[in-house]
Amino acid sequence: MTPRVMFALTSGTIDRPFRETHSAATAFSVATHLLVLGSITWVVLFSVSDKLPEVPTMMAFVATAAAPPPPPPPPAAKAVKASNPPKPTPTTGPAFIVPAEIPVGIQPETGFDPGDEGGVVGGVEGGIPGGVLGGLLGGMVTEVMPPPPPTPQKPRRVGGDIQAPALIHRVEPAYPFAAVSGKLSGTVILEATVTETGVVSDVQVLRSIVLLDKAAIKAVKQWRYQPLILNGEPVPFILTVTVTFSLR
Repeated sequence: MTPRVMFALTSGTIDRPFRETHSAATAFSVATHLLVLGSITWVVLFSVSDKLPEVPTMMAFVATAAAPPPPPPPPAAKAVKASNPPKPTPTTGPAFIVPAEIPVGIQPETGFDPGDEGGVVGGVEGGIPGGVLGGLLGGMVTEVMPPPPPTPQKPRRVGGDIQAPALIHRVEPAYPFAAVSGKLSGTVILEATVTETGVVSDVQVLRSIVLLDKAAIKAVKQWRYQPLILNGEPVPFILTVTVTFSLR
């Protein structure tokens, strides 16, 4: 370096091309220093904690996406519910009207005649038409009821202590022509049921002769007996009848 240059550096009169200041250069320098300081700070913090910072927003997003929305209700249930609307309850009778004034005491009923309902003076409410004063509430009408029909008695079989009543009308059987031609004779045994009045109502064959049975039954059904009296009352009875057919 020449002496002239050394003198210039000492005296402060040397030319310096970058001595002028610019605002853009100053801003760029400050930004660069801040970036470097921020990077150093981030590296230091990362090395101390040894883990990435938590991201609550992303975790909340993952948790929300994992839960599926509830399924919509089936359309069939909606259709059934819509097709069966609640029916209004019908109201019958006169509508209830709130009185405008509160009545004082209980007023007697007017326009009621006990005779219209079949009641009598001095009777009680709830009685029946034709009742007797002082009778029981809900009692029966005091009218003469017809007697029940008599119970049909079981026919008594004649024999032992029960003697057969007397036969008061007897009809002889007609001899069948076929039996006469065949010279057929014999005895037909029948069981006859007699009513309380002594009329034969039913005949059953106990011992049969084919050609003579009908003639014997027809004759016995025309017989009449005296009534059988037991304990002062006539009763039906059953007895055995024999009808003999002979050619002599």
